[in-house]
Formats: sequence, structure tokens, C-alpha cells
Amino acid sequence: MPERFIRKQTLTNAERYITEELKNLENQILGAEEKVIDLEYNAFVKIREEIAKNVKRLQKTSEAVANLDVLTSFAEVAEDMNYCMPEVNNSGCIDIKNGRHPVIEKILGPGSFVENDTYLDKQDNRLSIITGPNMAGKSTYMRQVALITLMAQVGSFVPAQTAKIGVVDKIFTRVGASDDLSMGQSTFMVEMMEVATILKEATSNSLVILDEIGRGTSTYDRIINCMGSS
Repeated sequence: MPERFIRKQTLTNAERYITEELKNLENQILGAEEKVIDLEYNAFVKIREEIAKNVKRLQKTSEAVANLDVLTSFAEVAEDMNYCMPEVNNSGCIDIKNGRHPVIEKILGPGSFVENDTYLDKQDNRLSIITGPNMAGKSTYMRQVALITLMAQVGSFVPAQTAKIGVVDKIFTRVGASDDLSMGQSTFMVEMMEVATILKEATSNSLVILDEIGRGTSTYDRIINCMGSS
């Protein structure tokens, strides 16, 4: 065998050889993963140290970019979907003309959603009872009022022709329910506990959306239990 061949292993009917070049290549391959990990960690440490030096600048820049992103999104949606600028005040009144549900309208497309009005105040119009057949849009209407109120208070234009929104301190919703078997609570019990929490936490400036309270029991029992909860 050539002198540059180095015996590596002797078998029953064969000999295994290796050269210096193959040995060096083997070492490089076997040590490659460890070297990659070291290189990645060293690069990470350098980046971390550089960020630590400029953390205040990065935080200010991130905040500015985040604000710009939100405002740009608000403006783009308002332009594309023909939103109006709401009048936000402390009147305690919600007066919406030709309001629309922003999500449903986006799904259906412009012009397909049936617009509707809403008026609530702290005097004779504190409560609205929405009735109608299944799939008539009762839940959509209630969600729409809550969404428009929330959008107005976060600084967004709203899907309506005009909107005067009194500032609310909280928005409570009781929409949809299921039982909690692990806690031994029926659907009706879950609903009543959530309604009790709303009654305890809500103020005169809160907006409360309740969708078919007590649907899990009979009409008579529903009235009696709801009165008991309040």
C-alpha cells in the first residue's frame, strides 16, 4: 500500500486504511456542528450587547412605529369602507345613524349589509329589547353597537353615517354559553353567574350586551331565576 495510507482497522478478510487528508476532513465534519453552535451563540451575544446599548432608542422607535401602524390601519379601513368620524363626548348617550357591523360588512361586501339606527341614553332609553325570528340579525345588531362604541373610544372612525358616542367605562357582554362539567355547573348556572358579575361590576356609564339570557330553561323559570339573580 502507498506510504500515505494509514492502517485504521484490521478485519477478518480485509484491512481499512485512511489518509491524512481524509482524517482532517473527518475532524472538520465531526466538529462542524459544535462550531456552528459556537458561532451562533457568539453572534447572539454580540447582537444582545448592541441592543442593550441602544435599548431606549429601540423602545422609542418601536412605540412610534406601532402608533403609526395603528393609525395607518385606521385610516386605510375608514377610507376603504366609508366610515365616519364619531363625536365622542360625556353625554352618556349613544346615537348611531345607519350603523353597520364592521366584520359582517367586510364579509358580505359593500352595500349588502342592512344599515340600522341605535339610540340609548341614561334617562328613558336606558334599555332596548331586541326581538325577532332566528337569523334575523339580533345578535349581530347588539355586537355592532358594542363594536362601534369600542372603535370610537380607541380613536377609530366607525361604520355609520353619523355617530355620537358617550364615553363608557366598561363594556360587558353575555353572548353564547356552554356548561362547565368540571365545576358541576349547567349552561343556565354559568349564565346566571356571569349576569350576577355584570350586575355587581356595572356602573351607570357601562354598556351591557345580553343575548338570550336563560336560554337553557323554560320561560317561566327563566324570568323567576333572572329576577332572583338581580
